[in-house]
Amino acid sequence: MFPVLSILLIWMSGSVFNVASASFNLTLPHQHPDPDSVADELQRRVNASISRRQMLSLESKDEAFSCLSGNPIDDCWRCDPNWAANRQRLADCGIGFGRDAVGGKGGKIYIVSDSSDSDPANPTPGTLRHAVIQFEPLWIIFSADMTIRLKYELIVNSFKTIDGRGANVHITGGGCITIQYVSNIIIHNIHVHHCKPSGNANIRSTPTHVGHRGLSDGDGISIFSSRKIWIDHCSLSYCTDGLIDAIMGSTGITISNSYFSHHDEVMLLGHDDRYVQDSGMQVTIAFNHFGEALVQRMPRCRHGYIHVVNNDFTAWEMYAIGGSARPTINSQGNRYTAPLDPNAKEVTRRLDAAETDWSAWNWRTDGDILVNGAFFVPSGAGVSTQYGKASSVEPKSVALINQLTMNAGVLAAPRYNSGQGIVYPGFSGNNDGSGIGEYGGNTVINNSPIGGNGGGGEDDFYGMIFKAGGYRVSSLPPLSINLWIQIVIILYIVMNYCGLFTL
Repeated sequence: MFPVLSILLIWMSGSVFNVASASFNLTLPHQHPDPDSVADELQRRVNASISRRQMLSLESKDEAFSCLSGNPIDDCWRCDPNWAANRQRLADCGIGFGRDAVGGKGGKIYIVSDSSDSDPANPTPGTLRHAVIQFEPLWIIFSADMTIRLKYELIVNSFKTIDGRGANVHITGGGCITIQYVSNIIIHNIHVHHCKPSGNANIRSTPTHVGHRGLSDGDGISIFSSRKIWIDHCSLSYCTDGLIDAIMGSTGITISNSYFSHHDEVMLLGHDDRYVQDSGMQVTIAFNHFGEALVQRMPRCRHGYIHVVNNDFTAWEMYAIGGSARPTINSQGNRYTAPLDPNAKEVTRRLDAAETDWSAWNWRTDGDILVNGAFFVPSGAGVSTQYGKASSVEPKSVALINQLTMNAGVLAAPRYNSGQGIVYPGFSGNNDGSGIGEYGGNTVINNSPIGGNGGGGEDDFYGMIFKAGGYRVSSLPPLSINLWIQIVIILYIVMNYCGLFTL
């Protein structure tokens, strides 16, 4: 009774209580008290890795130079020719807000040898589902290349590492990966694609608990009220909802070295503007490549502190970074390449707020390079060339962005097929998971945002179909725009207020 009442009070107070007056709130759990110091430390590690590479380059005969990239994560483990004998060293290589995620470090090695998912309520030993639900820490690896077609969402228990190195591993199908009410998760070197809604079924989440799950959204990776999460060297595309969504008080997250493509709403950070726990959200987005056929949300933030550092943004159709509810955006050393559309040159998009409100939000650009007419609109303390401690360590020149992001995505996996987009054997390029080629092998269909994740704003409204190159095929009929607006308003009221009476 009391937890439900507390949630109700928090929800109702959101409209009158401004929790974002500072970049952090020490009354919230699991929040780093000095987020700028985390950004500083990340830059120090990048600088140290680049300096080491430059120093060794003077000695051309030094074999260590050939593997060093200047990327502090990769340089931490990839230069060891015997890395496969010491896989758990990866857990010591984290950076940013998710750097404390230990995953299954110290636990047993669990080898997935069975790609089936025939009974999610009673998973077969040797399957990925059987591995991720265990109570004990596990470092999960794969015996061979495999495509795991999930029947329903894969619910991951605490202290697990899903390590796809040495195999070509694809996770697809119903729901995909759910990280809910847990901590210490590492997901590394995995393809996640063609994820679709599923549910209304019994699914096992631990060895002792089977529960009924409703319909999932169809996210690639869904992070719900969880912390100490690190997603590294993954390739994500063609999902029904978000590629990665982190909501409901999740924090301590790093998303690094990953490749995103063929999707509309890429990454959502925060459930609802009124959900005050998300003001404690702290996320690092580093060394990623935001590639072809992307539209928006790279990420779309609500509350919290988001450090976007040394990423390569080579495509968007609406905007790259969006926000509402006063998030702090610290953008450092990124390359933003604008599309040809003259109306989509702005990197940033403030949603559901007047300029008189968002002008006080701390959105800062530091060392970014803006290509093809791209422009970043700073605000708040970010209008100054310096603010807070985030300026005490300068980001490395974005001229090194090719070096830092050259291995983004699943290692050694092709990103493109002769410029025709990512091709997955057995899949059409469509995001319904069927493998039936309604749209051909190089297209992506929008993910019905109106009934999706409840994020107000125009980026949630315009449902569009895009070709691989990002050119618009169709949009809402202009004569019915008023009707569409009325429908959205009604759905917004139903989703956001009727739910209060069912808590």
